[in-house]
Amino acid sequence: MTHLWLRAEQRDNETRVGLTPEGAAALIDAGMRITVEESQTRVIPTKAYADTGCDIAPTFSWPDAPRDAIIFGLKELPEDGRPLAHRHIMFGHAYKGQSAGRNLLERFRAGGGTLLDLEYLTDAQGRRVAAFGYWAGFAGAAVTLQCWAAQHQGGIAGPVTPCADADALKTELAQTLADTGTALPDALIIGALGRVGRGASDLCAAMGVKVTGWDMAETANGGPFPEILTHQLFINCILAGPQTPVFVPREALTTPRALRVIGDIACDPDSDFNPVPVYDRATCWAAPALRVHGTPPLDVMAIDNLPSMLPLESSEDFAAQLLPTLLALRDTQDETWQRAERLFHRHLDSI
Repeated sequence: MTHLWLRAEQRDNETRVGLTPEGAAALIDAGMRITVEESQTRVIPTKAYADTGCDIAPTFSWPDAPRDAIIFGLKELPEDGRPLAHRHIMFGHAYKGQSAGRNLLERFRAGGGTLLDLEYLTDAQGRRVAAFGYWAGFAGAAVTLQCWAAQHQGGIAGPVTPCADADALKTELAQTLADTGTALPDALIIGALGRVGRGASDLCAAMGVKVTGWDMAETANGGPFPEILTHQLFINCILAGPQTPVFVPREALTTPRALRVIGDIACDPDSDFNPVPVYDRATCWAAPALRVHGTPPLDVMAIDNLPSMLPLESSEDFAAQLLPTLLALRDTQDETWQRAERLFHRHLDSI
């Protein structure tokens, strides 16, 4: 029997979940065993899972789960050096030269486990089977605008917190923008046709922000892209790879520019392929803006768990997308999971 173990998230401000109680019930009906760790922070109460027939385990008890259990979470595991013996489904951030990636892979090597990276679960056409992209874009554009508003009023953005839903976020942001007493900024969004870009564009439209939407055609020449510097906001929504050009080079800091805030929703500052190399670390909920230049100011917003600002909507959306693939865990020959496992071994063999 396939045993899926839903772990409690161990990262601060992470309340999302990749499996709803309804999804868990569907997996159980299909013959799978589901264990759910208790969590005081998960957006969906543990009792809702118990009521569907899930087994309930203590918080953070996954290291002691049966060896054949597949451990399912979203964000990173604690960096405690513990060898990893299970199969883990999560966003690993280990395949693009990230600084912590090698350490994670070495832990899997030491424990004999396997990383099945959610970012690389793809169908036969190479499309991701599930993504938080829309809500990352939606929330990321909102925080980028909050950073602009704070900067316009002579400061730097303060802490951000989750919202009850998208309508509450829009209402709060509209008031913040109105309080600036000035015209709204314009924005250039790269990746405007993708899930992330659509979310960012929808939020901007709801706020009345004029958007220039770029996608592959507009960036095919490889740059430079002086048009980015003529907009007050630049929102990067693409997942970078080896062929991705640089969008905002370091010399842009001292070049005449209208650009005041970069929203790097892709947020990969320690990747070898970072297309926005004017900053070197992610920002966080407590301090969402990093000032990378003073006069004129340029702030970078690069929070890497933005969908947690709308945890219920983003969780329900992602879980619905992923459920058919989780059901396929029962099939040892399923190509989606086999591709993910082959990719893991390829990267493990390269270190």
